[in-house]
Amino acid sequence: MRRLTLLLLTCFAFNSLSAQKAKPEDVASVDAIIAALYDVISGPAGEKRDWDRMKSLFIPEGRLIPSYKQPDGKVGYRWWSIQDYIDQAGANLEKNGFFEVEISRKQENYGTVVHLFSTYESRRKADDEKPFARGINSIQLMFDSERWWIVSVYWRGESPDHKIPEKYLVKN
Repeated sequence: MRRLTLLLLTCFAFNSLSAQKAKPEDVASVDAIIAALYDVISGPAGEKRDWDRMKSLFIPEGRLIPSYKQPDGKVGYRWWSIQDYIDQAGANLEKNGFFEVEISRKQENYGTVVHLFSTYESRRKADDEKPFARGINSIQLMFDSERWWIVSVYWRGESPDHKIPEKYLVKN
């Protein structure tokens, strides 16, 4: 039993939250960390994003998981670390411009765990009249008694055969 306890303590110490230090105002509340998440990926074409800020919002093992319909009709997904997302999606966001805003939220809380469905709209320019994409981010958050952390963001974009239900479009 003592050996198991020691092993568990070692694992806990190894997995302690030692990510980059976040701006206190970014992680003070659920509203703040979600606003920071949308803000950090958004910006005009040619503008560098603050990827260090993005990393500071997530637990070190945080994941971003886009889901999509494959050519054969099956649903697929990617499993990205934060750095994978930056490496694979970051250049496109910076090159083409990208503004994503939350238009609705459904939130469930249990102790230090929060899950929310955050319905979003994406535009190339902040003042574009119509979004080029919409979808739902399923976001899992954790409070460690000092700050909020994003554990994962799993999303699916809207498609003609997969419309967003009306209950997830109600404005905040």
